[in-house]
Amino acid sequence: MEVIVIISVVILLALGALFVIPKSQNKGKSKGTDSGAGMTSRSFTKEEISKHNTRKDCWIIIKDKVYDVTPYVEEHPGGDAILNNAGGDSTEGFFGFVTSYIASYTS
Repeated sequence: MEVIVIISVVILLALGALFVIPKSQNKGKSKGTDSGAGMTSRSFTKEEISKHNTRKDCWIIIKDKVYDVTPYVEEHPGGDAILNNAGGDSTEGFFGFVTSYIASYTS
């Protein structure tokens, strides 16, 4: 009986580790060389962002931040729904109406 308990604990720990240890999003690509502690920021106009509105070049805005989601378009669980706001503000679609309203109200 003790052996079964020990084996069960080991299996649960192994499965738990799979969820705790983050997967690498790099997939063999270089991260580049940023000076400083993180990513650099840049400002874009809405006109610049609006030009990136296709499946092959898709940018979206979420809470006033711009994201290039082009590599994610084909994997999006909602299918082409990600393209509904391509080149524009996707905050409401990302968080939902109530959450985006509360987020903008508290910001």
